[in-house]
Amino acid sequence: MVANMEDRVLLVTGANSGIGKATALGLARLGGTVVMACRSATRGEAARQDIVRDSGNSKVYLEIVDLASEDSTRSFAEEFKRKYPRLDVLINNAGVYTPHREVTPDGLERTFEVNYLSGFLLTHLLLDLLKKSAPSRIVNVSSSAHSGGTIHFDDLQGERRYGGFGAYGQSKLAQILFTQELARRLQGTGVTVNACHHGVIRTNLGFGGASVVVQFVRMFLKSPEKGAETPIYLSISPDVAGVTGKYFANKHIREPSRAAQDPVAARRLFDVSAELAHLSV
Repeated sequence: MVANMEDRVLLVTGANSGIGKATALGLARLGGTVVMACRSATRGEAARQDIVRDSGNSKVYLEIVDLASEDSTRSFAEEFKRKYPRLDVLINNAGVYTPHREVTPDGLERTFEVNYLSGFLLTHLLLDLLKKSAPSRIVNVSSSAHSGGTIHFDDLQGERRYGGFGAYGQSKLAQILFTQELARRLQGTGVTVNACHHGVIRTNLGFGGASVVVQFVRMFLKSPEKGAETPIYLSISPDVAGVTGKYFANKHIREPSRAAQDPVAARRLFDVSAELAHLSV
């Protein structure tokens, strides 16, 4: 599928379970250095050992970051740049679903910060390294749930009205708008950025409980390994070299929702996000 993986460095956030772990494993099997960015040292290390064992690749490393914290995200980025001389692929995969509104130490709604804003921040903090390593790639793991989302510019943090699915949809829509606006800004740099739908996956995200109905539904969901196919494809396939600003599902370009194709909203969200993340871009 791809040559010369040996020298490449690939970073996957939320890599200790589900699609993130399956993505890290798939990339580790191809060679190169895989960096797992995880919140839990215990779960992260257990997943890292699994991946080393199953891939036969010893160059799998664990780094700790809490994406619900701007300070942690910034510290992680600084540590990453100290440890790793290059970055060929950044996969913003980490995600949460919270049925009830939660506020992070930064005063932000958790779904918005973890699923979207922290990836926005981390991408910018690592952008110089990505440019230096070009041709390089950014992959934002979004979802078809974006099609039910709306960017509530007057209530981004869900302070007036909150629903778990609405917040999740908004965060996934934000990822696609970010993908398109960043692709526009990165033209000519050799850094591409694409978003993808991973499929409806059997993971621990939003499918709690062990009722008969839940177990029945889970039988028809994709495995995390199937869900990881498109992020892996976008990370390393020569078929998409130079392709940027697109939304993929099942390894094919798809048209996202109408709201996800609004360049005015994309630029507005970019500016608001930079302000919320305390970035000068």
